[in-house]
Amino acid sequence: MKFEVSFPGGMKVDATFRGHTLHTDQPVEVGGTDTALAPFDLFLGSMVTCAGFYAMRFCQQREIPMEGLGVTLEPIREPGAKKLGKIRIEVALPAGFPEKYHEAILRAVDQCAVKRAVLDPPEFEIAMTQAEVAVG
Repeated sequence: MKFEVSFPGGMKVDATFRGHTLHTDQPVEVGGTDTALAPFDLFLGSMVTCAGFYAMRFCQQREIPMEGLGVTLEPIREPGAKKLGKIRIEVALPAGFPEKYHEAILRAVDQCAVKRAVLDPPEFEIAMTQAEVAVG
């Protein structure tokens, strides 16, 4: 099963996978209309939502109330460069969260599959195909 990309106009690029469509756009300052997240923002969003999933499942499996549970991601850029220097993920624990689980929930969040794919990257292969011209 593949992600399929389409181009709905302007600077927008969509990707469909398993019946779901991700919409992207570029910020206004680079020619987009800012109607959706930029592709790199989706990458960061996938990381924080993955981390959030692991935090949520940790609490659910231990029947720990999740009211107040939060996960944030802060992309920290290297000074004077567009390159990310650090990605900081912070877990806000609910009131009354058992102290005995403090380190364990951090280990659970550290299992995020998106983060692991960045730390142990797959090999990338970029190929080309030629569209066929319709004869009519």
